[in-house]
Amino acid sequence: MPAWAEPTGELGAVADDVWFAHNPYAEWYANTIRINGSPAQAHHARAWASCDYDAFLDLWKAKSFDAERLMEDIRASGARYVVPTTKHHDGIALWNAPGTGARNVVHRGPRRDLVEEMAKAARGEGLRFGVYYSGGLDCHHSPTAPIRTHAQMYGTRPINVAYACYAFRHVDDLIRRYRPDILWNDIEWPDAGKANTPFGLPELFRRYVDTVPDGVVNDRWGVPFADFATSEYQAHRDRESGLFEHTRGIGLSFGYNAVESDEHLLRGDDLIRYFVDVVARGGNLLLNVGPTAEGTLPATQRTVLRDLGAWLDVNGEAIYGSRPAPKPFAAANDPWVRWTAKRGSVFAFVDAGTGPARVRCVTDLVDWQAARAVSRSPAQLWRVDHGFVADFAATGIHVLELPLRSES
Repeated sequence: MPAWAEPTGELGAVADDVWFAHNPYAEWYANTIRINGSPAQAHHARAWASCDYDAFLDLWKAKSFDAERLMEDIRASGARYVVPTTKHHDGIALWNAPGTGARNVVHRGPRRDLVEEMAKAARGEGLRFGVYYSGGLDCHHSPTAPIRTHAQMYGTRPINVAYACYAFRHVDDLIRRYRPDILWNDIEWPDAGKANTPFGLPELFRRYVDTVPDGVVNDRWGVPFADFATSEYQAHRDRESGLFEHTRGIGLSFGYNAVESDEHLLRGDDLIRYFVDVVARGGNLLLNVGPTAEGTLPATQRTVLRDLGAWLDVNGEAIYGSRPAPKPFAAANDPWVRWTAKRGSVFAFVDAGTGPARVRCVTDLVDWQAARAVSRSPAQLWRVDHGFVADFAATGIHVLELPLRSES
């Protein structure tokens, strides 16, 4: 794909009739250029003479793609797992997927098994390795009319036996070849493949559990079986309870979008607040990076990853393995405060803004005299009736550990 999309806004915050015709997801280019009157269609005519989408597969060489360096960058961000795309809605497989003939990156374009390279490199960096697969859409195997709304997308997605068998073979092959720790399906799954048949989801999940006993699956299969729920940008926020994962790109697109500029990127303290907010509510953040067609991460994305990793090097003890804090440790926005809990302590994340900031908490649960600063300057704490007050003089995001009283 040519790395072009309009940075319109976040999924869930833009109306359908605007979203699809002005889709900010560069990876949806194959659909957006088919919507008559869309800016993407005009761009495609102007820049690429309205060429067939598959021409991009042959133009794509990924000559500079280095899976080891990519996974080094991801590991440096503090990530514990990675979920690369194996096939998106355009149907192009990043491995020699059964039934795709020559329409995959092993036979055309890069002429490499990119999934295998990423799996090996990820595990070499100590990362868990998952796979993203678009089971709901494949505009090559089972084309639909140009998608203009979410209702149309779900209403016209392929549901027949032929596509169910095709998708089953793909995911089964991914399981056997790469033993992924996570199966991350998208959109839905063909209805003909949901029953307990030789090519149905129950059989696929049985094979997965037999191959990867501790593997997990997400909630986008259209069946009442999942290990965790997912949300995306501003969409599906009602699913954010229990075990959940929130996913988004560093910018407004998952695939690399050359149209995006710094103003569209989530980084610095904004990213840290976003990340901490997800963790404090019990979730994981699946933060997407998008390599260029050459196969390299843009410098801005690498900087975002490195900066987040540097912050986690100092504050990770308050993040990894934590859980939402119990009452009365509640989130607040003036000043911005979030809480996590872990091993007999609660951790306060406080954005002092331009400083100073004061946090008051009414609780007898905390041994406030044993409090310590995890990062930045220590706070001044003192006891008040049934609680404590903490003052933060310096600017930026502070992390404070507050041990709970043993008798609690």
